[in-house]
Parts: sequence; C-alpha cells; structure tokens
Amino acid sequence: MENALLIALAITAAYLIGSIPAAYIAGRLVKQVDIREVGSRNMGAMNTFYTLGFAAGLAVLAVDIGKGAAAVAVARGLGVPLAVEMLAGAAAVIGHGYPVFLKFRGGKGGATCIGVLAFLMPWAIPFYAAVFGLGLLLLRFPTFSYSLAFLCFPLLAWLKYHSWEFLIYSAVLPLIPAIKYIPRVRELRARAGSWRKVLVRRNIKDRF
Repeated sequence: MENALLIALAITAAYLIGSIPAAYIAGRLVKQVDIREVGSRNMGAMNTFYTLGFAAGLAVLAVDIGKGAAAVAVARGLGVPLAVEMLAGAAAVIGHGYPVFLKFRGGKGGATCIGVLAFLMPWAIPFYAAVFGLGLLLLRFPTFSYSLAFLCFPLLAWLKYHSWEFLIYSAVLPLIPAIKYIPRVRELRARAGSWRKVLVRRNIKDRF
C-alpha cells in the first residue's frame, strides 16, 4: 500500500511540475500576450525566444528543462523504482503538453524531454550540446537541431550505460512532442514550398 501511494505521489507530482506554464507566464509578464496566440502559437522556449526576446526565451528554456529534471529527481527522492522514475518523466512531458493550469492546452514538451533524459543520463549532455551546436551552425534551424540531437540519448544509453531500458525509453519519450509537432511541420512545409527551405534557414531568426 505504501509503495502504491509513493508511486501515485511521484507521478502526480511530476505531472503538476510539468504543468507549470513558464512560457505562458513569461508572455503575460513581458508583453501581456498569450504565447499560445502569437508566433508559432507554441507554449515553449523557441516561440518565447522569437516573440519575447533572448532573456525571456533563455529563462523559459531553463525552467522547462528544469521541470523534466525536477520531476525525475522528486521520484528518485521518494525511493521509487527506476521504471516509476521513467513514468514520472513522461508525466512531466505530458503535463507540459496538457497543463491542468491552462485547461490542458500547452506546448509540445521538447525542452522538458531534454531535462528528463539529461537527469537520467548525464553523460549524454556534452554530446547533445555538441550535436545541437553543430546542427545550429549548419542548418540555422534551432528546433530541428535540438530534435536531431535527441539521437545522442539512445546512442549513449547503449554505449555508455549499457541499458536496454534507457535505450527504449530515450527513443520513445521524444515521440510525445514529435507527434504534437506534426501539424506545425505541415504548416512549415506549406509556407516554405520545399523541405530544403524548411530545414536549412538563411539565419537563426528566419521563420515561416
């Protein structure tokens, strides 16, 4: 009974942590706007960078990554099994996408995924940062660059951690934001006219 309560507490806490709407709060504080109604209409760090500025975007990015890490840290502090830590991480990502505080209309959860996987596999952090930086340098498309860098996690799960659990989890967890991103990808393709224009930008500020 006690174990069941701890598991429920870990997952509930993770969902509530994930539901903290950092980008929405930043939009209201900085420009008195609903971040979900401007720019790409996503309640996330990248839309915050583009619509509110670098400082606000950086703050939101830090909070959103921190939400993922904090959700798993709370679960670990409760002493639950690794599988429950992983479920807590997924709950935080779902919380970001469907926050109870905003009638379940949130963002996609990419940054929160980063926080979850970075906490579980810290050795992957420098590799993730390197791939993201290289992708940004070559493609000048932040969203695609950080999405591409997620490939580092399954690779490190196998080569460094030798864990099938981490391998499968790190391959599946990013599918949550990826599925939510499909309509945006279609929108970008329609506006750009070609996949090359979607994936390779003239500069970092270039948007469709």
